[in-house]
Amino acid sequence: MKSRKLTTIMAMLALPTMSAIAASTSQIFTGEVSDSMCGTKHMMPGEAACTRACVGKGSNYALVVGDKVYTLHTADKAALDELDKLSGAKAKVTGSAEGDIIEVSKVESAK
Repeated sequence: MKSRKLTTIMAMLALPTMSAIAASTSQIFTGEVSDSMCGTKHMMPGEAACTRACVGKGSNYALVVGDKVYTLHTADKAALDELDKLSGAKAKVTGSAEGDIIEVSKVESAK
């Protein structure tokens, strides 16, 4: 009986860990680099200029994939530089998603 209880408790403790591991699985998302304030509809003419202006004022970069807008989070200077370079253009973003937020590990052009 004790063995069964211990097994049940161990299984219950393992589920959150397994969920966290599954959530942190890296994926590749392809879309257009934008900013989280404007998303799909830019307020200024020129998507790249608008994205850079909004990010300069504190908005996060975003990736528009179809109708979905993902907010991009990263502290990696190389990734931020690449997002700036690709503002308004297609990009492949590698990272782990949780809801509408992607923790970015890599950014490259989606030629």
